[in-house]
Amino acid sequence: MEEMTEKRLEMENKIVAIIQARMTSSRLPGKVMLDIAGYPMLDHVLYRVSKTKLVDEIIVATTTNPADDPIEVFCHEKGFSCFRGSEFDVLDRFYQSALANEADIIVRITADCPLIDADMIDAMLKSFMDNQVDFAANRLPPPWKRTFPIGLDIEIASFQALENAWKNATTKFEREHVMPYLYEVPERFKTLLIHHEPDYGNRRWTVDTAEDLVLVRRIFQHFSPQRDFGWLEVVELLALNPGWETVNFNVPAKQVDEVDERFQSQGEK
Repeated sequence: MEEMTEKRLEMENKIVAIIQARMTSSRLPGKVMLDIAGYPMLDHVLYRVSKTKLVDEIIVATTTNPADDPIEVFCHEKGFSCFRGSEFDVLDRFYQSALANEADIIVRITADCPLIDADMIDAMLKSFMDNQVDFAANRLPPPWKRTFPIGLDIEIASFQALENAWKNATTKFEREHVMPYLYEVPERFKTLLIHHEPDYGNRRWTVDTAEDLVLVRRIFQHFSPQRDFGWLEVVELLALNPGWETVNFNVPAKQVDEVDERFQSQGEK
């Protein structure tokens, strides 16, 4: 990590982590503020992302929907910036947030990933910079293969690439899911997909349902009061408690091309 710190000192680019959060989740409303081992889930995400060595600033990007007022209040209480934008055109929300905060490199995190790993973020940023790509990720939808657990999802893009997507992405899917325009057409951008060996791509550590919440609460309670444990420590813990993951084993993953039906009334850009 000393090498990363030295590399960061040599850089001029401003790296901004943007955490996507809203209260109106279709499958588990209000989930970002639900309690996990004494803290709201969003607090865990902010705390764990704040442990990175390469990120300069953390922004929570929520919506202008009054239902998301508690998120803005919480961020201000915790001393984190909060940007409010479009509810369903999340690409616009991300772009406007990055623009307002003068980001050169954007790290996209979602607030339903309380096990997000700071060291993984730093390692991916290093790979992003070393390989001089426009976009990097540790997961992509089929036909690409993911090898990291669902819930450790990280996407990184240059501001120029994000702005290109913002200007040119037209479908609801591209607007809601933020980054598809950057990877869906080969050769459109220089991209990097990062894999892990062994393959843990079938593990589900996100919080999208009540069953998911049960598992994540067990994990955090085990490590409590420590909150910045690493993801490989979670792998070891679950190897010792294989029954824990059965609680959400049958939870269906969202379809790759799924778009929130509430977006239908918004119209395409």
